[in-house]
Amino acid sequence: MADRTAPLSVEELHALVAGGEIDTVVLAFPDMQGRLQGKRFAARFFLDEVLQHGTEGCNYLLAVDTEMNTVDGYAMSSWDRGYGDFAMHPDLSTLRRVPWNEGTAMLHADLAWNDGSPVVAAPRQILRRQLERLAELGYTAQVGTELEFIVFKDTYEQAWDAGYRGLTPANQYNIDYSVLGTGRIEPLLRRIRNEMAAAGLTVESAKGECNPGQHEIAFRYDEALVTCDQHAVYKTGAKEIASQEGMSITFMAKYNEREGNSCHIHLSLADADGNNAMAGDGEGGMSDVMRHFLAGQLAALRDFSLLYAPNINSYKRFQPGSFAPTAVAWGHDNRTCALRVVGHGRSMRFENRLPGGDVNPYLAVAGLVAAGLHGIEQKLELPEPCPGNAYAADFAHVPTTLREAAELWENSPIAQAAFGDEVVAHYRNMARVELDAFDAAVTDWELRRSFERM
Repeated sequence: MADRTAPLSVEELHALVAGGEIDTVVLAFPDMQGRLQGKRFAARFFLDEVLQHGTEGCNYLLAVDTEMNTVDGYAMSSWDRGYGDFAMHPDLSTLRRVPWNEGTAMLHADLAWNDGSPVVAAPRQILRRQLERLAELGYTAQVGTELEFIVFKDTYEQAWDAGYRGLTPANQYNIDYSVLGTGRIEPLLRRIRNEMAAAGLTVESAKGECNPGQHEIAFRYDEALVTCDQHAVYKTGAKEIASQEGMSITFMAKYNEREGNSCHIHLSLADADGNNAMAGDGEGGMSDVMRHFLAGQLAALRDFSLLYAPNINSYKRFQPGSFAPTAVAWGHDNRTCALRVVGHGRSMRFENRLPGGDVNPYLAVAGLVAAGLHGIEQKLELPEPCPGNAYAADFAHVPTTLREAAELWENSPIAQAAFGDEVVAHYRNMARVELDAFDAAVTDWELRRSFERM
């Protein structure tokens, strides 16, 4: 019997379509926010036409705001340029079943212009470029992402109609590590775990978190691009499964004034022989490569914060004593620092604790790799670790607003050298669009404080 959890080969897809098991194929790519955008194809048409020739998508998909409004300022796509198409080329290594949608398979696409050149500002291409630079030094990045989310007993439609206020969380109190707490919504968690496994992801565990209704499902680490692709599949699939169960999930970084949703990212390097290049005989069991790579993270962390915290809401997480970092510091197994070194020997790695659940994993991991390469190339020295409470120590502060992060990104020589002018300008404009929209909005906070009393 065929393994129903393994990634699909093209030959297997042909057989499944011929046997009537698969009738729909989704071809999708991650947009600037990390959301999957694309098309659903009749499976036979996909095999006959799209498999060999690809398809097209409007290039405005990388030049809109979060609400899909066309906005100005993007070089690649505008009314003046006519909003043409880019090509979507299937990446056959990502072909998988979608168990939560009957008769469906899906795969990721890489984006190219009509002349065959890559769309360099596309998130998947940005990550590919940094991984190519890393490969030139003989290393492969191994990555794990840890996404937290909050579950509500309201549907997405009910949440919309309620203005996302007064929703009912699936748990009513802090259930961090509580088996009873996860058991209260185990039917939903079990569906997500099992159906992600059937889509080819390797599930490790599920646990409760601190905010009422907050949970985390963890998956096994893998090569960087594979992990990011799986992250995007999981995030979309978890929302779809929750919707099918009459519930809703949010991955936003800071839903309320309590604990936010984090997405800690773990990274290690494998050498050409598959050994962990970060392990060595140095202080704390670290190699020189690890020390330079980690020093690069510290050097670029403020400049690259836009990649780790891409939205206005992202910066609400960074509060003292919240387990979200405020200090540009590193430490051994120290959760008060932005960078936490954990493991030893084969498991030696570091964790970047800046990203929230709203992060685009492709951009964040590209940032981690680019920062590490900067440290290796410049042979940066690693400062002493923070041994205690980084919240109370005298370290540089992570950016506190999207505006500050965008200015650091725009003026960063490290970003320019690693990503190039086009990518820097593209994502600076993304931040500008969000800031302009927020600056023009009248919030419920203003209404509550001003309607009667001002």
